[in-house]
Amino acid sequence: MILLVAITGRDCTQLIAQLQTLLPDIDVQLWSECDDYNRVQFVLAWHAPNELWGKLPNLKVVSSFGAGIDSIDLAALDSDVQVVRIVDKQLAEDMAEYVLGHVLAHKLRLREYFYKQAEQYWQPKRAYGHKHVGILGFGELGKACAKRLLNNNFLVSAWSASNKHHESVNCYHGKHGLAKMLPTIDYLVCLLPLNTTTHGIINAPLLDKLPQHAVFINVARGNHVVEADLLTALDNDRLRGATLDVCVQEPLPKKHIFWHHEKITLTPHCAAISDLNSVTAQIADNAKRLVLGKSLRNKVDRTKGY
Repeated sequence: MILLVAITGRDCTQLIAQLQTLLPDIDVQLWSECDDYNRVQFVLAWHAPNELWGKLPNLKVVSSFGAGIDSIDLAALDSDVQVVRIVDKQLAEDMAEYVLGHVLAHKLRLREYFYKQAEQYWQPKRAYGHKHVGILGFGELGKACAKRLLNNNFLVSAWSASNKHHESVNCYHGKHGLAKMLPTIDYLVCLLPLNTTTHGIINAPLLDKLPQHAVFINVARGNHVVEADLLTALDNDRLRGATLDVCVQEPLPKKHIFWHHEKITLTPHCAAISDLNSVTAQIADNAKRLVLGKSLRNKVDRTKGY
């Protein structure tokens, strides 16, 4: 059996070396160096070449290299191919810390003071009193963020596609629930999975439902956002500010307006970076389970995309 590493845009040398150490009885190969596609049963993928999938007649499992599976073309896979993803507990904690940090940064006017420092302008103001954070997507990451925010005296609401319950979080679901939640939110955090339903969900109609003082924080995927609509909302003072850890195109092009927009805080997709040791351990475990005929961990419902 071959475990094929089909990850583009990064050096996979260390990743492959660690997998080979953890899986001495399995042949681990880079997709561009594969010597026998017929032996490939397991693919570790992140933006794999589109032409690859049609070359793998015996493929059984595709593992995402991250928590999301939006980098995998599910339509190109046979219906019996299982899809799994990475679940990293430390990633959830890192995400929660990032979200809390940026909510507090907006609340405390830190970006405003950075500009004033550059201009040597001394003008103190009270922090904003806004305390209500709305989270779009209430899975593992969303719940970790909610816990950290609640522990810091924020009011938290969350929206998801299906009905959920939490003793300390106001939970909403469906189109009606989203429309009801948005007008009450001071800080809107996007943690949604990316699929056909959520692609472009952060658009003008949604942003118009937020209070004018609201701040948008995106730590999910760039394609959740209609960038032109977000810029219009910021430029017309329909939003107070935005923090963007993800963009439609990454790395962000040098001439993109986000780099220098006075209301945008930009970070380079660093909110939660998985630990390589944790990732390779999970991949190796599922590869062994495949060989032994055991149930895989962290399986994805392909009809939902998560």
